[in-house]
Amino acid sequence: MEFAHKSVLLKETMEQLNIRPDGIYVDGTLGGGGHAWEICRRLSKKGCLIGFDQDADAIQAAKKRLLEFQDQVKIIHSNYCKMRSELHKNGIEKVDGILLDLGVSSYQLDSVERGFTYREDAPLDMRMDQSQVRTAKDIVNGYTESELFRVIRDYGEDKFAKNIARHIVAAREEKPIETTGELAEIIKRAIPAKVRMSGGHPAKKTFQAIRIELNGELEVLKNSLDDMIDLLNPGGRICVITFHSLEDRIVKTIFKTNENPCTCPSNFPVCVCGKKPKGRLTVKKPIIPGKEELEENKRSKSSKLRVFERI
Repeated sequence: MEFAHKSVLLKETMEQLNIRPDGIYVDGTLGGGGHAWEICRRLSKKGCLIGFDQDADAIQAAKKRLLEFQDQVKIIHSNYCKMRSELHKNGIEKVDGILLDLGVSSYQLDSVERGFTYREDAPLDMRMDQSQVRTAKDIVNGYTESELFRVIRDYGEDKFAKNIARHIVAAREEKPIETTGELAEIIKRAIPAKVRMSGGHPAKKTFQAIRIELNGELEVLKNSLDDMIDLLNPGGRICVITFHSLEDRIVKTIFKTNENPCTCPSNFPVCVCGKKPKGRLTVKKPIIPGKEELEENKRSKSSKLRVFERI
């Protein structure tokens, strides 16, 4: 299956990245290379792009997609949380722009055997990095009821989290839960029929929660953003596209703290903590897709772009 993925907020991201032709740019979530191709197209022979992805399928697809720019592109098979150390290994201390597109790619969702989707029956996998040993099956069958409740409540924001966790534990006492189809059915039974009639697929939030837990998505994001801001040259920008409120909240909070890091009480006449702003938000509100994009690509629906510029 071809690695097909429609890049979300493409035009807006390119505008906000404000690309310098001779600059060094990093795509921390390379995917099929859609955003990366647009960055490369705007670079001179002196400019370069470094792409990161933990998914081997994405790496192969991006290599193909970016073949015409191969002299300017370096692709690294790694999670973006290792960006600073990997760039350092390659002799790069500062960059002019960083992009993170945090959505699960269409390819990952549509490759049934990867176990991300609740719409088809497949082994419970959900690994972004397939060299990782632990899978979704280990979480579903190995976590205690209270651990499952915490994951589904915190990462799925599902008000039926307690009931879903209880149903999962009861079902696996009969036999291990092996597939996405089995899990989706168990979740369905845990949610009142009236609620199931509206508001999307009943398993959507739980699947999201398990995927986030398995891949450590929120921790990685939280622990990486400050580092990335430090990597930027003055005037360099970081663009982050999120797809749910949990990610967006992290990005918003960290960007705001870097714009206004002062910890002095509000009644102090002058700042004494000595914490200086590292940059500014280029747009106060997140950028969202326009009507045309929403019609063309329904997966762009919940996407938001936030941008921070280094001073």
